[in-house]
Amino acid sequence: MPVALVVDDSMLVRHTICRFLEERGFTVESANHGREALAILNRVHPDLIITDLQMPVMSGSELITAVKSRPETSSIPIVVVAARASSVKQKKEERAQYTIFKDIDIVEQLKRAIDAVMKPPAQQGASGA
Repeated sequence: MPVALVVDDSMLVRHTICRFLEERGFTVESANHGREALAILNRVHPDLIITDLQMPVMSGSELITAVKSRPETSSIPIVVVAARASSVKQKKEERAQYTIFKDIDIVEQLKRAIDAVMKPPAQQGASGA
């Protein structure tokens, strides 16, 4: 069963993403900010990280820097959940594999993001136990 780490200071966004992933067979861990996510990464090795960029305590960009600097986490695919594309001048996070926007149909975007960044289960070996 794949594991995802969802990091967002918005409880509503976090809940929406966690529920979406759980309905698709993921085990989900969640954090309110980057520092909390790093603590989770000390005990869990997720197959996917979905993170907001603008958060208190530790931003998503700072989290991505920490994730990419650790050999054991550097290859985990990252999906950024960004504020509205046309709002605040927001620099695109080039280290993320995919970016989705909070103000556009988030579920549809999540479907596309998961399809784009996750390896098909068939590549992981035998099909059932």
